[in-house]
Amino acid sequence: MKLTFSAAAALLAAGLLGLTGCGAGDNTATAPEPESVAPAPPTPSVPQTPLAPEPQGGAELKVADSDLGEIVVDSRGMTVYYFTKDVKDSGKSNCTGECIAAWPPVLTESDNPKVEGITATIGTITTPEGRKQITIDGMPIYYWVKDKAPGDTTGQGVNDVWYVVAPDGEMVRK
Repeated sequence: MKLTFSAAAALLAAGLLGLTGCGAGDNTATAPEPESVAPAPPTPSVPQTPLAPEPQGGAELKVADSDLGEIVVDSRGMTVYYFTKDVKDSGKSNCTGECIAAWPPVLTESDNPKVEGITATIGTITTPEGRKQITIDGMPIYYWVKDKAPGDTTGQGVNDVWYVVAPDGEMVRK
């Protein structure tokens, strides 16, 4: 296969763009295929949970003080959120597609995630990809990709549907 200089440059630019990683995107951008090659069928994209819990014997979820009061965070101090469009005890998440790219689920390997200081009921649901997403009082919980450091709560109130979680399982609407 012979590539022209402009086609090679376009492929290189697309590859470099993909390596930079758009923080709020779903990282599924692909380089254009040369005309003589049929495109591969799309593969489902499973967003990677930023700073997924790695408890190493510690709690997967715990309580932290914030400007919103005491809230639930993961083992690294990253804030977790409720989505008001989820239905309590439904066993599923209503955050799908582009929503999951911006609001990745808080995942676990355990059926009984270890927690510290949380009085609400902790459980799990199974994601469409077969992974375990943590729930608090029957509501799935999520990260916000724009929270970059422990204690960030920049997802609070986004679109009037995303709210941090209190240790008793209440949605913090401050």
